[in-house]
Amino acid sequence: MSVLPLVFTSGWASGINAYAVVLLLGIFGATGLTDDVPESLQRTDVLCVAGVLFLCEAVADKIPYVDSVWDAVHTVIRPVSGAVVGALLAGQSGSLSDLAAGAVGGSTALASHAVKAGTRMAINTSPEPASNFVVSVAEDLGVGGLVSFAMFYPEAAAIIAAVLLVIGLVVLVFVAHRIRRFLRRRAQRREEKRLAERTAAPPG
Repeated sequence: MSVLPLVFTSGWASGINAYAVVLLLGIFGATGLTDDVPESLQRTDVLCVAGVLFLCEAVADKIPYVDSVWDAVHTVIRPVSGAVVGALLAGQSGSLSDLAAGAVGGSTALASHAVKAGTRMAINTSPEPASNFVVSVAEDLGVGGLVSFAMFYPEAAAIIAAVLLVIGLVVLVFVAHRIRRFLRRRAQRREEKRLAERTAAPPG
């Protein structure tokens, strides 16, 4: 069986929460529930680091504006993680070249990361913080549920991930104007802060 559906699903999930993907895959492999996970993801040190970083993301991702900063930092990390995980899964199964799997995992992770980061910018334009928490919890549950589902039904999970990705991209197009307004407002605040600092600074 081709590992491509699992690569695609893990790539989608990596774009949302890369640490959760590594942690879940490692746990599934270490407990013997699947043979599709390479030993490099089952190592204790990898699981520990992924677990700590997952907890950090679980907190940062639920705080307004902090979540957008966190997303910006992970613009490179999430696609790279999706590519690496995809290549490792392909190397484990031997049914798909590492390069092709890395390209699929990385590009899918980049697309889902763009959806996540963009929708969070739009959500941050609202005055109440509850929406950030609700969306973050839904993302965590979605990643955990779909990656777990992919371990047993990879084709069905890949279809669900593809549908979610398309829906997310469509939503991103509709909220693009809110994102642009958010970026302009943030740039304006930075400029006001710089002007205030210059005004408050004593003359030399």
